[in-house]
Amino acid sequence: MKKIKLSIITLTLLLVYSGSYAQNNKAWNNKQCAVVLTYDDAIDIDLDNVIPALDSLGLKGTFYLIGSSPVISKRLNEWRLAAKHGHELGNHSLFHPCDGSLPDRSWVPADGDLSKYTVDRAVKEIRATNTLLKAIDGKAIRTFAYPCGDRNIGNVYFYNQLKNEFAGARGVTAGLQSAAEVKLDNIDCYAINGQSAEYMINLVKQAQQSHTLLVFLFHGVGGGHNLNVGLKEHSQLLHYLKAHEKDIWIAPMVDVAEKIETLQKHK
Repeated sequence: MKKIKLSIITLTLLLVYSGSYAQNNKAWNNKQCAVVLTYDDAIDIDLDNVIPALDSLGLKGTFYLIGSSPVISKRLNEWRLAAKHGHELGNHSLFHPCDGSLPDRSWVPADGDLSKYTVDRAVKEIRATNTLLKAIDGKAIRTFAYPCGDRNIGNVYFYNQLKNEFAGARGVTAGLQSAAEVKLDNIDCYAINGQSAEYMINLVKQAQQSHTLLVFLFHGVGGGHNLNVGLKEHSQLLHYLKAHEKDIWIAPMVDVAEKIETLQKHK
């Protein structure tokens, strides 16, 4: 009798696991997991190092652009070409305001202090950046990334006024999540600053094993920013992803966010 009960429990667990596995694989285009490569701040390195590396392997990334960055105006045609090649031009606000009232934020300039913004100003600047990005790539749907991960002005969650204008928004909290667990207004990610290729590839392997979403947040790649990852390490990650492309859905954030939204609506 005990063996029969044990067998029933084991079978039940297997059915639950297989159902969860199937649901998550469906979310990730019938692959083990999803990986999103995001790059912040619209810096020269994006165009000099990152996009050529991605294009050489046929991989697509998301570039969160600061609307006022001189790298946009000086290299407009290159950004337009990147969008034509399938990379997402995401919204990282007009001036990248961060909350200067938080601890260890003495570096935040007075005119870029989100805590001194009105909600109306923040929303208008983000919408203005959407207009700029649409003029570059012609697209109406994209995602947002919170500058410094800051989501509130005082006690007000300013993104509430923008939810219908984006497919999703990337935060800065580290985590791997199933499609059902993802909060589209604050998508988890792993910020990379000096970590090894082994560390990053191990994160991918964890996502494969758990059938979850993994989002990378990069700034400098081979220089160009005080938050940086080495060119060799970044290249090794990309080559691992390419080598396992049949098992990993590698896509821009907007594509993954739209897929998750559809799945969550019909669960």
